[in-house]
Order: sequence, then C-alpha cells, then structure tokens
Amino acid sequence: MRPYEIILKKRDGQKLDSQEIEFMISGYTKGTIADYQMAAFLMAVFIRGMDSQETDALTLAMLHSGDTIDLSAIGKKTVDKHSTGGVGDKTSLVLAPVVAASGIPVPMMSGRGLGHSGGTLDKLESIPGFRTNLTEKEFVAAVKKTGLAIIGQTKNLAPADKKIYALRDVTATVDSIPLICGSIMSKKLAAGPDAFVFDIKTGVGAFMSTLESAEKLARTMNAVAHNMKKDVVTLITDMNQPLGYAVGNALEIRETLAALEGRPPADLKELVLGLASWMMVFGGAAKTPEEGHRIAEENLMSGKGLEKFRQMVAQQGGDPEVVDDPDILPTAQHTEKIAGPRDGYVTAINALEIGLCSVALGAGRESVDSKIDMAVGFIINKKIGDMVKKGETLITVHYNDHKKMEAIRQRVENSFTISEKSVSRPRMIYKVIKP
Repeated sequence: MRPYEIILKKRDGQKLDSQEIEFMISGYTKGTIADYQMAAFLMAVFIRGMDSQETDALTLAMLHSGDTIDLSAIGKKTVDKHSTGGVGDKTSLVLAPVVAASGIPVPMMSGRGLGHSGGTLDKLESIPGFRTNLTEKEFVAAVKKTGLAIIGQTKNLAPADKKIYALRDVTATVDSIPLICGSIMSKKLAAGPDAFVFDIKTGVGAFMSTLESAEKLARTMNAVAHNMKKDVVTLITDMNQPLGYAVGNALEIRETLAALEGRPPADLKELVLGLASWMMVFGGAAKTPEEGHRIAEENLMSGKGLEKFRQMVAQQGGDPEVVDDPDILPTAQHTEKIAGPRDGYVTAINALEIGLCSVALGAGRESVDSKIDMAVGFIINKKIGDMVKKGETLITVHYNDHKKMEAIRQRVENSFTISEKSVSRPRMIYKVIKP
C-alpha cells in the first residue's frame, strides 16, 4: 500500500476499505506518512465524504492508535456525556454530580476552550488546587470512590486524534462530519464508558450552525456508538444565546454552585434534566426518561448533586470549601455595566460574538500557550424574550485590563438586538435522536 494510491482513490470518490484507512492513520501517527500526504488525504475526505463503514473504520483506527481505559474495576455500568461546545456551557459541571447522586458512575473526559467555546477543564481549574491531569489509575479510583471524575485527555489516549486535529486546524478541514465524528468518538470510546448521551448544539454560537448539519452529525455519531455496542442517544440543543447567565471560568463555577444549590437558570435546568433523564435510563436508575427526569430534578433541587460536586472537588485535589464560600474563586478587579440604548425587547444575542469577546478579555486562549485569566467574563442580565428599558443593564463585564475592556465594549453592546415587538424565549431541546 502507498499513501499516493489511497489519496487518489478517495480523491476520485471511491470507497476505502478498513485496511487502507488503518494504514493512513497508523502511518501518520508513527511518523511514516508525511504531513503533506495526510493533509491531502484529509482534504479528499472533506470534499468526497465517507460512508458509515468508512467512518467506523476511521474511528477504530484512531481509537486503536493508543491506549484505552478499562473501567471494569468500577463494577457498574458507566455513562458519559459529550457536548460539541458553546458559550456559557457549564452543563457537564451540573449534570455529572446530579447523575452520580443516583449511584450511576460518570467517568467524564472533557476538553479545554476551543475558539469561542469555553472549556470544562479550564473552568474546573479556577478552583484552587483542582487537578484535571489524573493518571488512568487515579481516574478509575476517583470514579469508584465518589461516582464521578472529570479529567483531560491523557497523552496516550487516541494520539492520532491530537496529531490529525492540529493538521485539520490549519488546512481548512475541521468542518467535516466524518472527521468530527472520528475525533470525538475515538476519544470517547478510548475512555471506556458503556453508554453515551450526546449534546449537539446548533445556532449562531455553535460549531454546527444549522439544524441540518447538527442532525447529520448526530446520526453519524449515534451509528458509530451503536455499532460499537454502546447505548446512545443524542439531543440537538439551542446555542443562539449563551447558556445560563455566566460566561467565564470562575463566574461559571459560581453559577454551577448556585444551580446545584437549587437555583439553576431556567435554560440550564431544562438542558441538564433533558440529558440526565437519558443517563438515568442507561445507568439503570430509571425505566423511562420521564422517571429519569423526576429523579434528576430531585437530585438537582435538593442539594444531593451539590454534595457530589464537593466530593469530586476534594477527590481531585481542589479546595472543597469553595462549595460553601465561592469567594475563594478568582475575582476580577473591575466590573462595568453595559446598558440598553432604548426601550424594547431583547430579540437576539450574538453568542458567537460574546464568546469571542470573552476570549479577548482573557477568559480563553488566543494562542496555544496563552495564559487564561480565570476571573474575567460576563454576567448576562437580559436574555432573549426579556423586556429592557433604556439605561437598564444588559450585561455586566468582569475585567482586569482596561485596554481589553475598551476594545470589546462596543462589540458587546452590538451583540444584543433590541426590538419593539417581543419574541418568545427559545426552547432548549429541538430534537431527541436515537439510533
């Protein structure tokens, strides 16, 4: 086999067999296939696509490029959740403790901020001492002891994905359903859970901006998981405005704690319970999603989830006092309120722009080695459907750098659309897609 022949075959729209795909992925991971050849292969896949068998083969090749985690020592069926990311998305931080409170082990491997989208690991690391770089042994032990753990991808799990993604990022091949699916599923399968609930976001602040593209990705990921004998369901959810009120690392931990104390924002609550209802079914705590929803709501509103969060923080080296005293978290030196310019109703919030402004303030990375300012971000005071009077606060900016604040002030104000006519609040869950 030669890379040239495989690239030519895919370029001409022919189907690749599993051996050819394995040859390309294995060779690139080991360094025997050059960057320029893999770049050509990725572009051929981007343009010509892959069918379900090719996508399965791609995922398996990436999965077997490194180690896999054995969760059998936990002794129970494990359930994980994955989101395609968005702005203000602290769902995992609330969801995992709520589900674990019913005795369902939740081994969660999460990511860092990507582009305008915040990262779960970055948010957790705003808690003093919190470790996301657990070893495989520590990860399994943590889940076994407390029922949940949230960590980053270890170096030896699906190394092909890390190498290929870096190339996709600079060759305009990120936005490809088979490549996205292979990237997500290889990491998720390597982490070893028995069941998955996926949250694919759609809208202006999502990577899958249209409902059609979100559904296509959902069906592709469902098919791969189903073929690997995993229980799976995917929810298509809204990202046309930031989720909840807080955007930024420590600010989102504060909102997480408030939610777990029984004070969740309405949209965050709807999403968490929608995802949890299926995790309860897959984990055996409920027979139906409706029953799972009731159990999850009890765990959320009673404080049971909060206690699980406290246990997770302590187990992963963080200061558990943060649960009772959120002021331990990093706090910005300055705040500024941006007011509505006229009377009316908020009819749109540009979530993408809010996310980009958050990065510009320092809450995300503008380059790989950028240092994150854990304290900065936004509190959204008015959301879609809310009435606003001239001079009322639309959004509060938490910042440390005056120059950065000056640079984003007008952009933030322009992110809000205010109209004379009211609109209804957007629903959070558009569709539930099963294999």
